[in-house]
Amino acid sequence: MAKAKAGNIRLAIAPIGWTNDDLPELGGKIPFEQCVSEMALAGFTGTEVGNKYPKDVKVLNRALSLRGLTVCNAWFSSFLTVKPYREVEEAFIKHRDFLHAAGAGVIGASEQGRSVQGLDKPVFDARPVFSDSEWDRLCGGLNRLGKKAAAKGMRLTYHHHMGTGVQTADEIDRLMENTDPESLGLLYDTGHLVFSGEDYMAVLNKWLARIGHVHLKDVRTAVYRKAVREKWPFLKAVKEGVFTVPGDGGIDFGPVFAALKKAGRPLWWVVEAEQDPAKADPLEYAVKARRYIREKAGL
Repeated sequence: MAKAKAGNIRLAIAPIGWTNDDLPELGGKIPFEQCVSEMALAGFTGTEVGNKYPKDVKVLNRALSLRGLTVCNAWFSSFLTVKPYREVEEAFIKHRDFLHAAGAGVIGASEQGRSVQGLDKPVFDARPVFSDSEWDRLCGGLNRLGKKAAAKGMRLTYHHHMGTGVQTADEIDRLMENTDPESLGLLYDTGHLVFSGEDYMAVLNKWLARIGHVHLKDVRTAVYRKAVREKWPFLKAVKEGVFTVPGDGGIDFGPVFAALKKAGRPLWWVVEAEQDPAKADPLEYAVKARRYIREKAGL
C-alpha cells in the first residue's frame, strides 16, 4: 500500500469539548461563535456538527468559511434494530442532505437500539447484546443506508460506541464481516476501544482498509479504572474526565498515527474528547491536541 502524503490527511475537532449534546449543561453558556472561532484559532480546518450549530446550512457555511473551517461529518443515530427500516431511512436522508449541502463527505452512524450510553445504567453490565435477527436488520439496513450515502458521493461510516450493541472488537468484526465494504466504512475511535478494554492497534491494523473516518481521543487511565471498578454509567465517566485530548492520557498515539498515515487515501482525523469545559478549558486543550499531533505525526 502506498504511503499517504500529508495532504491526504485533514485535521478537525469536534465541538463536544465546548458543549456536549448528551449533557447540554456542560458548556451550556458557550456560544457557537466562540466554539468555531477557537477551533480555527487552535489550528484546525474541520469540524463536526453540534447542537448549537445553525440549522440553516447557508448560515452555517458562511460562519465556518469566515473561519477557514468546513464540516467533515455529523453523528447519525440509527435505530435499525428497533424501528422499521423506512422510518430510519427517512431520517437518514434528511441528515445526508444537510451534510451534503454543508460540504461533508462522511456520515458517521451509530446504532442506538437499546443503547444505554445516555442512561443512568452501568455502561458495561446494562448495554445491549444483539440477537441474530437484530444483527441481520442492522447489517442489512446499514448496507442500504450506505448506498443512499453513495448516491450523493458520500461515505457512510460506523461509529462503535460505549453502551451500545457494537462496542467490542468482536462486535466490530461481526459488523464489518457482514456488511458490504463498498457501502460501509468504519469510524475508528481510539477512546471507545480503550474504554471497552480492546486492543486499539489490533482493530486498527485489521480494519485499516475499511476506516473512513477517525476520532482521536485519549483516556485518563485512573478515571477509566475507577469507572470500570465502580460500574459507572457512560455519562458519569465523561463528567468525571475519563476522556481527554491526544497526548494528555494513557494512549500511545505514535503507532496509531504511523498506521493511519499509510492508509493511502484522504482521511479526516478528528480530535473528539468530550470533557467538562469548566474543568478543561476548550481552547487550551484544543491547542494542546494540535501541538501534540504536529509533534507526534508531523502534521
